[in-house]
Amino acid sequence: MIAGLFNHRTRGFRTINILAFAALAVLALVVNLAKAYAGREVREIARTERNIREEDKRIRLLKAEVAHLEQPERLQRLAKSVLGMGPLSATREGDIESLHAVAVGATPAGPVATPAARGPEIEEEDGPVVAEIDDAAKLGPSPSETGQ
Repeated sequence: MIAGLFNHRTRGFRTINILAFAALAVLALVVNLAKAYAGREVREIARTERNIREEDKRIRLLKAEVAHLEQPERLQRLAKSVLGMGPLSATREGDIESLHAVAVGATPAGPVATPAARGPEIEEEDGPVVAEIDDAAKLGPSPSETGQ
């Protein structure tokens, strides 16, 4: 039977040669389709990576713009020039009990004495000790020190 397959002829061609040629044609077609699909995927990946780079660049620009817009000196200057705002004087400070007087339009009783800034208490053998906190240390480094 197998010997007959190798020797059988159809229109002058051996049947095994026709089958091999058909298999080779199908294989070539499948390889070309796979190559085209892979090329399409490579282009899609390149486009996605390009979009990611563009978005990263845009994010960096927006972060730089936010950093510029949030500068305390700039905000203070705008608050003063545009809104007419400024630091409150001691006569305008109040406490929670004076909120009702402010709400009805009356003048609050007067300035409230604020307690001195105290730091966290540290337990020692002789009793609690209050650590003094420097106001500049609480605020952190200034923008000029951080390079902004």
